[in-house]
Amino acid sequence: MTCVDIIDGVYSANDIANWFLNYNFQLREFEDEDTDNISNLKLQKLLYYAQGTFLAIHNQKLFNDPIVAWKHGPVVESVYQNFKSYGASGIDQFQEVKLDDETVDLLIEVYDVFGKYSAWGLREMTHQEDPWKNTNQSDVIDPRLIKKYFEEHYVS
Repeated sequence: MTCVDIIDGVYSANDIANWFLNYNFQLREFEDEDTDNISNLKLQKLLYYAQGTFLAIHNQKLFNDPIVAWKHGPVVESVYQNFKSYGASGIDQFQEVKLDDETVDLLIEVYDVFGKYSAWGLREMTHQEDPWKNTNQSDVIDPRLIKKYFEEHYVS
């Protein structure tokens, strides 16, 4: 299936990943929130939820990198490769990125809703959702499936 009806994104998944890592760091360091560094597993799920929310609201991808159905849920392989050296530990290095204000507002909302869950909790959530359940392992999850699911379950 192709995605001719969905507009391509303007950011890379690594841009969005680095934004989440930086935002989490800012909360911990400057807002004195009790939060740990984000692991690669949790980061992958935040990327999935950010992409799904953006697709449902804007009919546009937040980033063009494909999301693949792996054993432990949706994964953006390029981001996974960048941070795999951390294993299950929290990621403590990131690059600062500049995103437009509307995107930042959406990412803050995604973080507020989904960031409170553990990596394993997010993994379990994605395993109950149709986009991952209805995609063969190691195949790309069709963005239209993600968009449809998020329109029906998360975005009103």
